[in-house]
Amino acid sequence: MKPKAVVAWSSGKDCSYASMSAMKSGDYDIIGLFATVTEQCQRIAMHDTRLSVLEKQSAALGLELFTAHIPWPCSNEIYQNRMDAAYSDLRRHRIEVMIFGDLFLEDIRHYRETQMTGCGITPVFPIWGRPTRALVCEMLDLGFDIRVVACDLKVLDPSFVGRKLDKKFLDDLPSNVDPCGENGEFHTVVLDLPLYKTAIPAHWGGTSHPKWVCICGSDPRRYMNALRACLR
Repeated sequence: MKPKAVVAWSSGKDCSYASMSAMKSGDYDIIGLFATVTEQCQRIAMHDTRLSVLEKQSAALGLELFTAHIPWPCSNEIYQNRMDAAYSDLRRHRIEVMIFGDLFLEDIRHYRETQMTGCGITPVFPIWGRPTRALVCEMLDLGFDIRVVACDLKVLDPSFVGRKLDKKFLDDLPSNVDPCGENGEFHTVVLDLPLYKTAIPAHWGGTSHPKWVCICGSDPRRYMNALRACLR
């Protein structure tokens, strides 16, 4: 029997492609998405994607949506306690595997593996080590509709926010920016991909400019100056 799995879901391209890769492998029974959502705003912590959009994505994929709710900002201790509770809930659903879309940041992978040690759920990384330019081009060739919802203003101009990620976008990126934004240069939401039953309509509500946005991952003390696009 295949182990039951969930995809660690950010709403973006890398977790979407990781889910496709894991499904294609046939190694897992993927039953849901797992997302961390802020209590105050009901949004994905980093991408700022609304919970309502996550619900549309899970419905389009035909998968259940599991969520962990955290305050914002969130201390390491509170974050770990909330995640431990969430993992216990997933285990009650007999989840044995969590699929991540991480690509090459060793510290983040180590953090996830350490954090999940002993919880009964194994983290797997199906697209780890893939060359990022080739990977994102493959997503585009497959018909992914990817929009940029946040960017780090230290490395990207505000005009990149809200853009569709296409070949022109990639060509416009500065040479020091990873094509997948793996270093946190930008974040995305996927509105359509081959697995979706129907595309998700985009309703852009302008942009916001929070002074600081916490990166929950390898170290919640890492920050970036960011601009966000509001997707409803």
